[in-house]
Amino acid sequence: MLRLKTVELNLMSELVKNSRRSDRELARSLGVSQPTVTRIMARLEKEKVIREYTTIPDFQKLGFKILAITFLAMVTEPDSKEFERALGTFSNILMFERGLGLKSSHMVVSLHEDYSSYAEFKRKLEENEFWEVTDSASFLVNLNEDSGFLSFSNLAKGLVRM
Repeated sequence: MLRLKTVELNLMSELVKNSRRSDRELARSLGVSQPTVTRIMARLEKEKVIREYTTIPDFQKLGFKILAITFLAMVTEPDSKEFERALGTFSNILMFERGLGLKSSHMVVSLHEDYSSYAEFKRKLEENEFWEVTDSASFLVNLNEDSGFLSFSNLAKGLVRM
C-alpha cells in the first residue's frame, strides 16, 4: 500500500471535493507552490492513485430511474481479458468488482432507464458467454425518490484526518 504524505492526502481531499480547480487554486488552498501541486498530481496519476477526473451527475436528470446493486456467484473466475471485453459491452455499469459475502463472488453497480431495461441487463449478465453465473440477487434503488444522496464530501473530510 502506498503511504501518502499529509500534503498529498490534503490534495486528494481537495480534488475529491472539486477536480476542476486549477493547480494554482489548489496550491493556494494547500499553502504550497503551484509546481509542487503539479509534481504531486503527476506522481499520483503515474502511480494510479488518481485514476480519472470526473463529475457526479444527477442520474435521474440523465433519464435513469433505477440504480441496481447486483451480487453474482460464479462457477469459476473468468479470464481477465475476456472479462474486460465482455464488460465493455455494457454501457451502464458504474462498478464491477470481485468480493466476498452474501454467497457471492462479484458485485455490479449499474444504472437503468426503467425496470424492463434492468431485467434485460440482468438476463444478459447471467447468460454471458464469458462466465457462468450460478446465482444472483439485486438490490434496486428508486432514483425518483429524493431520500438519498451520492457525495464524496465525507470521504474528502476523512482523507484530511488520515
